[in-house]
Amino acid sequence: MNRKTLVLSAAIGLLAPALAACGGSDGGSDGDAIVVGTTDQFEVTSDAPAPFDPAYSYDAAVWNVLRQTFQTLVSVPKGGGEPVPDAAQSCSFTDSGSERYACTLRKGLEFSDGRPMTAADVKYSIDRVLDIDSDSGISGLLSTVDTVEVVGKRQVVFHLNTSDATFPYKLATPAAAIVNPDHYAKKKLRDGFDIDGSGIYTLKTQVEHGKVVKAVFTKNPHYKGDAKAKSDKVELRSMASADAMETSLEKGDIDVMSRQLTPDQIAKFSAKAPDGINFIQSPGLETNFLGFALDNGEVRNKAVRQAIAQVVDRGQIASEAYKSTSESLYSLVPAGIAGHANSFFNKYSDPDKGKAAAILRDAGITTPVALSLHYTQDHYGPVMKKQFELLREQLNDSGLFKAEIHETKTWTKFRAEQLDGKYQVYGMGWVADFPDADNFLAPFLDKDNFLKSTYVNNTVRRDLIPASRREADRMTASKTLGRIQNIVADDVPVLPLTQSKQYIATRDDITGAEWALSATSELQLWELDRGVSG
Repeated sequence: MNRKTLVLSAAIGLLAPALAACGGSDGGSDGDAIVVGTTDQFEVTSDAPAPFDPAYSYDAAVWNVLRQTFQTLVSVPKGGGEPVPDAAQSCSFTDSGSERYACTLRKGLEFSDGRPMTAADVKYSIDRVLDIDSDSGISGLLSTVDTVEVVGKRQVVFHLNTSDATFPYKLATPAAAIVNPDHYAKKKLRDGFDIDGSGIYTLKTQVEHGKVVKAVFTKNPHYKGDAKAKSDKVELRSMASADAMETSLEKGDIDVMSRQLTPDQIAKFSAKAPDGINFIQSPGLETNFLGFALDNGEVRNKAVRQAIAQVVDRGQIASEAYKSTSESLYSLVPAGIAGHANSFFNKYSDPDKGKAAAILRDAGITTPVALSLHYTQDHYGPVMKKQFELLREQLNDSGLFKAEIHETKTWTKFRAEQLDGKYQVYGMGWVADFPDADNFLAPFLDKDNFLKSTYVNNTVRRDLIPASRREADRMTASKTLGRIQNIVADDVPVLPLTQSKQYIATRDDITGAEWALSATSELQLWELDRGVSG
């Protein structure tokens, strides 16, 4: 079940020639915080009052904070492979059907305030996510949990309601973060930006006008786990734009430039990085797609969605909007993941206006079909504007659609209105919770999916997803996973567009950057250190 090795080994092959850092470091940083820039914004709003609560947050940007500050029972090692113990001393399935999973905690675990951690705290944390059942969809990651049993102070047993060979990966996500019950009410979200966990770092934030402008991570003296903090202090600083982030990097105001570099910046740095800057590229699993509110106007008709799929030119979007920093994607499951199938290409092949017209004509649909397309640059960057301009042009030039595009300024508003079904067609990205095909399918297709989609295919939900989870060998599950992808290509509840590579730029005295991004694009700030400038 070695699902991550393939991706990471490919990444390492690319990273070795790309790294140009000079020197290294035998100890921790020299006392100055390593400053990491990001265009991600963290804010409290009426729609998102508890952005840093593991029972609510289901967002790549926020998970970059939670990963540093909370422990999980298991974690995916930086070299890839199956999850290994973190807060746990050992974990394993105790039955042949992958329905019972038991963990024994390490001795002497403590939260950051010194409070001892027990198995009861693990149960509390998992039950809390399921009881709150936030509309973010985060509880879906734990949907196969039936009951959590505590045996003494150090053993916890998960009784699952169905076979789930992917369950260890789910326990490695922030959905299973172990919270301090003294600070997290059992059935109420914790508002604001305070965090109390047992992770490798503690957190202090500087907040202005309801937004975090600076998140400072300091080494947690109470942490007991496998990760090693290379630096005692790391600062995550929210930047107004990618251009501002680049300027700060070149001036030395920040040490690392992470999410989100623009395609123009990537092209520039790939051709020749500025003096004193190292630029690193690795394979990525971040995907970009169109979603549909299936009870909103014409898109409730499958033929309309199929015609859109037949018209859209992914190649043009990848080359012109993303400047070839992304590749065309023909499935919800990205290339490089066991079970990937090019189902959309197999069904629709290249863009074809004639075939699209026939689909609509056979369904008795009058053209042009009015479409309302929605996107936000906040969270995804300015590339989304260019992407949606191209989509509008492709759809309207076919003569089959009359598409209009609309931008929502803030991510929090965009996400809230998307969940409310206000957007007929919308653009979003997906960063995997864990590198397995199940995590690119179930969150979109299962009950209580994170899009709040009304799409239901009982064959997928009742038969195929459960069948795929019974296979501990994920290659063996490929046939079942392929059937799911073919059904998606026919029904088009979502339309995959592109798969992105991942990039990071650093000052040349920063070491460990090759491990600073996981295969699922999550920051691993504890890997960063300050060495010797080249």
